[in-house]
Amino acid sequence: MDAILKWNGHVLDLGKRTHVMGVLNVTPDSFSDGGHYFETDRAIEHGIEMDRDGADIIDIGGESTRPYSEPVSAAEEMDRVIPVIEALRKEISAPISIDTCKAQVARQALTAGASMINDISALRFDPEMAGMAAQADVPVILMHMKGTPGDMQKNPVYGDLLLEITDFLREAVDRCEAAGVRRDLTVVDPGIGFGKTFDHNLQIIRELHRFQCLDRPILFGPSNKAFIGHILNKEPHERDTGTMAAIAAGVMNGAHMVRAHDVRKAVETVRIIDAIKRGKVED
Repeated sequence: MDAILKWNGHVLDLGKRTHVMGVLNVTPDSFSDGGHYFETDRAIEHGIEMDRDGADIIDIGGESTRPYSEPVSAAEEMDRVIPVIEALRKEISAPISIDTCKAQVARQALTAGASMINDISALRFDPEMAGMAAQADVPVILMHMKGTPGDMQKNPVYGDLLLEITDFLREAVDRCEAAGVRRDLTVVDPGIGFGKTFDHNLQIIRELHRFQCLDRPILFGPSNKAFIGHILNKEPHERDTGTMAAIAAGVMNGAHMVRAHDVRKAVETVRIIDAIKRGKVED
């Protein structure tokens, strides 16, 4: 598989090494950081810090997608993220991803300086998203989710977990391509914690390599998720060790990109696992 994303002056060679996407939640109710970076100045400072710690991408979101969360308006979402994107674009060279399901938010974010779209709905929730993404000619991350953030964890049931997720993601990639999105700019994400039980998450991690049949780069996002807290009996802000263990397993099993709150630890973790997988230390 050609795991290189090339667009608008950016190149991410995902086949050469695992890339780290830093999470920047500009929300008052994030499950992981509890609104720690809701204030614009603190969010900007944290984005610069993540860039300094080695983030390959900064993923900025203005709407919480934790289980049972309620959506916010596009206007409120833009008020949260646009000033942060505008400021960071002047300070960092790493691509900025906008984490949103709304075409209006994504469009304004791209104008402000973002250059990727991370949509947990796989471009299903807003009928304008696919066409807008195609016109912008930027990478699109397509995530599997059963239901919506408001109801996804009520009772997720699957007949064949891996097959159903694979079919969903294949259809999402095909749908985007039909709308004009370049296939070589699509990334798939099996959606750890989004409409899955704890056991489902563990199975996805064990069998992550099965998504390689989609011939697209795989994003893996276990950072601070509830299944880690359940195993370790830890609160979200105490789950760094468990997160790095999950990231290591994901990289060993085929992830091309990992999404993490603690960028410095994630960068160190994937560097070790990449060296183990390749059997050599990169200069």
